[in-house]
Amino acid sequence: MFNFFGKKESSPMERIGECQRKKDWAGLVRAYYQLGVDAMEQGRLDEANLWLGRADTIYSAEDAVYEKAGEKLTEDCSDRIGELEEAPLLYNDVPALVEEKSEALRYAKVRIWGLLSLARLVSLGERLSVLPGCEVFGRLGWAVDTAFKSLQGPPSQEEFDELRDLCGALYELGDDPAFWGLGSEISIPGGAPFQVFDLNGLQGVHLEIDAFLDGILQMVCALSRDEEIPAPETGIITGALLPDYYVRTGAGRLEEVPQIKAELERIWSDYEFVSLDITWEMIGERIAEYKKLDVLTL
Repeated sequence: MFNFFGKKESSPMERIGECQRKKDWAGLVRAYYQLGVDAMEQGRLDEANLWLGRADTIYSAEDAVYEKAGEKLTEDCSDRIGELEEAPLLYNDVPALVEEKSEALRYAKVRIWGLLSLARLVSLGERLSVLPGCEVFGRLGWAVDTAFKSLQGPPSQEEFDELRDLCGALYELGDDPAFWGLGSEISIPGGAPFQVFDLNGLQGVHLEIDAFLDGILQMVCALSRDEEIPAPETGIITGALLPDYYVRTGAGRLEEVPQIKAELERIWSDYEFVSLDITWEMIGERIAEYKKLDVLTL
């Protein structure tokens, strides 16, 4: 495409790369926003959800970026995201069904269900941990083991403090350009590279991990004080679906992506599993198996 002066214009993806290299975060917001608007107007709602969600994450991370992006853009982006939240998308339907199913389970079983999903992110987390600013993901295996231990009895003070610090690091990552600004990625055998920003979907996988682990800490505190145990978070249960990756790389209709279908089968298999009369040994064996799993490959 050429502009009025006959100069070739950059494609949206080229503009994204240019903004990342120049660390032009407001420009990056505008590039993602425009991709989202175009996709939404053409009825490609999964793509709209992806790009608008990225724009929202970036301008929400820094006040200066928010101001440069402008109120007109940020308000329209927010309104569009609100519309998409009501659309019949996998992004909305699966978490809603998980939440509905969880209501039939005791709190402990919901937390076990979530822990099983978190275990399936350990292998990916280890690979992402080599990226700049993403070292925290290398601690997911330890976090799974510590959370599992905490469900059976109180952790040590040191373990409690380390888990709390890990939660803080995961939360803070969402405001870090290392997460949303640099385009950092890892190679995937037989597939397109995975960007750390692909974790942004489904309310942010990093934030769902934080919320789940923080819920474990709240449970521990409540038990120590003989207080009412707070309801568990369910967002992490869909965390290993990773829809942003498949939408960004053009893998096709999400419901037909083999890896998505395989993860959905695991989610519902885990639901049936936790609904049974299970033992800690059975749970531990399932966790150990999942920690070795690469959810991005079949």
